[in-house]
Amino acid sequence: MATPIAANKAELLAIANAVASEKMIDKAIVVEALEEAIQRAARARYGAENDIRAKLDTQTGDLRLWRVVEVVEVVEDYFKQVDLKQAEKLQKDAKVGDFIVDPLPPVDLGRIDAQSAKQVIFQKVRDAERERQFEEFKDRTGEIITGVVKSVEFGHVVVDLGRAEGVIRRDQQIPREVVRNGDRVRALIMKVVRENRGPQILLSRAHPDFMKKLFAQEVPEIYDGIIEIKAAARDPGSRAKIGVISYDSSIDPVGACVGMKGSRVQAVVQEMQGEKIDIIPWSEDAATFIVNALQPATVSRVVLDEEEARIEVVVPDDQLSLAIGRRGQNVRLASQLTGRAIDIMTEAESSEKRQKEFVERSEMFQRVLDVDEPLAQLRVAEGFSELEEVAYVAREEIALIEGLDEELAEELQNRATEALERKEEAARTERRELGVDDALADLPILTEAMLVTLGKAGIKTLDDLADLATDELIQKARPEPRRSDNRRHRTEEKPGVLAEYGLNEEQGNEIIMAARAHWFDDEPETVEEDAVAAEDSQ
Repeated sequence: MATPIAANKAELLAIANAVASEKMIDKAIVVEALEEAIQRAARARYGAENDIRAKLDTQTGDLRLWRVVEVVEVVEDYFKQVDLKQAEKLQKDAKVGDFIVDPLPPVDLGRIDAQSAKQVIFQKVRDAERERQFEEFKDRTGEIITGVVKSVEFGHVVVDLGRAEGVIRRDQQIPREVVRNGDRVRALIMKVVRENRGPQILLSRAHPDFMKKLFAQEVPEIYDGIIEIKAAARDPGSRAKIGVISYDSSIDPVGACVGMKGSRVQAVVQEMQGEKIDIIPWSEDAATFIVNALQPATVSRVVLDEEEARIEVVVPDDQLSLAIGRRGQNVRLASQLTGRAIDIMTEAESSEKRQKEFVERSEMFQRVLDVDEPLAQLRVAEGFSELEEVAYVAREEIALIEGLDEELAEELQNRATEALERKEEAARTERRELGVDDALADLPILTEAMLVTLGKAGIKTLDDLADLATDELIQKARPEPRRSDNRRHRTEEKPGVLAEYGLNEEQGNEIIMAARAHWFDDEPETVEEDAVAAEDSQ
């Protein structure tokens, strides 16, 4: 049997003050919880059908209790209604339709069901505490916070943050790091999520931003904004790379981050459980930054492909394994640091690739332009790689090639143009055989070859194309860098339907919006028809 609660005025106020102070919440919330508990107790005594209100004076501790009733001519609900004669006894100027107050004698709190009252108060306080925790931490995303390990459950670490709890999930921990109850840990606040059971504060020790924040704490120049960490990549527990730049020419960004005898970087390394950190000078020139990012390997040559966002890096034969790193770690981190896919190859592989491309392009020009081998090779050597370049480049440029004159240049351009027209016509025929609507051919940017690709993917009408997102149309698959065994990791990213054509986001948006334009064509007509119909009805 529950113990009855007995409380006088002073005790009620003392309870409210103590709970508010302990839980660090507004006293008004605790008072509201007490009033609700008293209301429930009063309904249990006078009848649950009554509309009973309670008010606790926070200054004196006086408790008022009353029920609200409606004044009616004929009483149908004796719990919530009174007739006019009875109402005038409670309020002289009462009239039908008014809601008046019927005072009730105070409930003896000693008779209240203690467990019920506690549940009401605890629930209100718990809700208020959760809201306070969310408000306190919601704007602290990206900060480093220190806490004490409370427990380790199913590999997830629960951290006591003082006035809240955070969780470091298994995938956000440093591999092979052992933590025990009572250990003090530092972690990055990744996200604060509002949930029914309270705010979820998600922490991380594996995120690259955790390392960046640690450097900001150890290197005053970073905190002051003189040095900036422009990019960071981590293989948690093993190796990391950061690209740094100094906005003061007198300060070496790498030296400042390393510190005297390595003191600054070692402080970060210790916090990250011995993770090795490469500090690299950042450069706006992508090729230079890539060369720096692949240290300690020596790079012979860098070839950028801006359209594909790829980088081809050539290294000496004896530097291949060093550039790739153990299990592809070095090139993977360099790729993350630069935001580009990186292909590592040796001098021999690069030479073989260039030779293969040279032969393929020469054979293509021989076949399509009907020229002899020396002339085809000469064009490739001069930098021509596609038929479009021959067809649409200024004729003077072709004539400048050794051994060519204006007449021959004109003939070659005519042949290239005819070949492109034949290719376009063949694609148009195939597109129509696939059942792709002619309406798609009227859209900007799309070529007949692109329309064939769309048709093979089952996209044959304006609505089919309009239903796509831009990424689904143009997104390029970006495979992981090659591993140490020279094979690629598989990627789960699905390329867009037209990924092979190298369209950018602006072009993709233009195509999609043009395909959707017909959705809105009927709107003005509909408005006009409605207006005409309205006039006719008049």
